[in-house]
Amino acid sequence: MKIQLEKVKFEPGKSFRVFMPSLRNYFFWHYHPEYELVFVEAVTGIRHVGQHVSDYIKSDLILIGPNIPHLNFDYGVKTEYKQIVVQLRENFLGTALAISPEFDAIQNLFKKSVYGLSFTGKTKKDAVEKLKSLQQLDHFQQLLCLLEILQILALSKEVLVLNDMDTSIRIFFNDKIRMASIYEYIHAHYNKNPDVNKLAKHVHLSTPAFCRYFKKQTKMTFTDFVNQYRINQAKTLMLHGENISGAGYSVGFDSISHFSKVFKKMNGVSPLQFKKKYLLD
Repeated sequence: MKIQLEKVKFEPGKSFRVFMPSLRNYFFWHYHPEYELVFVEAVTGIRHVGQHVSDYIKSDLILIGPNIPHLNFDYGVKTEYKQIVVQLRENFLGTALAISPEFDAIQNLFKKSVYGLSFTGKTKKDAVEKLKSLQQLDHFQQLLCLLEILQILALSKEVLVLNDMDTSIRIFFNDKIRMASIYEYIHAHYNKNPDVNKLAKHVHLSTPAFCRYFKKQTKMTFTDFVNQYRINQAKTLMLHGENISGAGYSVGFDSISHFSKVFKKMNGVSPLQFKKKYLLD
């Protein structure tokens, strides 16, 4: 259940791999020395990269640098979804990145990837269109297409930087807390008033020490994290036809006014505005 090193296997003579994993019921908090580009298409899901935790709606396109701890983006997804993952060797293109000025933008993109990057707008649309065509190409054509995708990302300003510091695995080596245990507890109790004291005891910390640790790791208080988890689950329910009050009560809020207040604080819109926007898109 502790953080895992994923051992990525490449076919002989290949510097990257393209595949479509499905791990929705498996908590895979992991890292690897390869770069990773992930496209996930789902009603909603969790985005946890380094110390950044948030949710995505409908789809997400993320570039993650080497040895950055991250959770699989389909964890806990309860609906149908699609996922495309491209993993690139840490020395992808060898010395070409350093000596070829044509690759300057991509080299800078790779440097920024240690913070975790999420792409939006036309950038995401154009890059994903090419990503979806990769598996129909031979390997050399895949490489050329992949370079085009990386160049699109490298030149884009439609990007959210997920962390404000390098969160690569060296920061986590001395971490004795098992994030999987924390997630499992929250997932099992988010709609039943999860008790921070019980969770702290479960991971062998005093409550004050756990709260300090948790905020350091997620940049959120335990209460805010649980509320975000609840709101994420409520979004899924609403996008599948549940009414606002039913969604709020189902995820553990004791009043709809409180649910609406927390929802608007986290999303900038009310539950009704959110539902109208995404159901009409």
